[in-house]
Amino acid sequence: MFVPKWIISLVSVGFLIVAAWLTAFLRGQNPLPFPDGGSRIFTTSSPEAKAAVVALLRENGVRERFQANSAAVQRSIFWDGTIINTSDSVTNQRLRTPAASIGLVSDDPVLSANAAAAFLRQRGFTADVVLDVEPGLPIVFVVSNVFTGTVLNFRKSLIHFPKPTPVRD
Repeated sequence: MFVPKWIISLVSVGFLIVAAWLTAFLRGQNPLPFPDGGSRIFTTSSPEAKAAVVALLRENGVRERFQANSAAVQRSIFWDGTIINTSDSVTNQRLRTPAASIGLVSDDPVLSANAAAAFLRQRGFTADVVLDVEPGLPIVFVVSNVFTGTVLNFRKSLIHFPKPTPVRD
């Protein structure tokens, strides 16, 4: 049976692409923006502190993937979904100075944040929905006394965000 070389080449290239993606995925370095499992966000006290934490994580094998900075927040996003950031004083005040945030992916962040706030209120906790912390970004926060120093945030998938700046090692 005769199989043209171009078919063999095409199948080989396809196999190599799938193998490379699978290897990256299994090593915790999925090159695609999906599946988007949300994020765990930790806030530092200053830009210098953020740089020190990023360097410390790099020294311990946790590599930075992107930086996604705005006027209010400087973010370093890692391959595993961890985010190390530092915020300006206005942002910190609006969110009651959180040290951390649990980021959850939602098709409708406002609806999800309101549902989460209602859920927490039903259980006797306070919960406030905070909109437009970073205008133009699809992120909505829930500030509650259910946590100490932590907030929830609901956001659209990363494909709905402005393109981040890749980081080269």
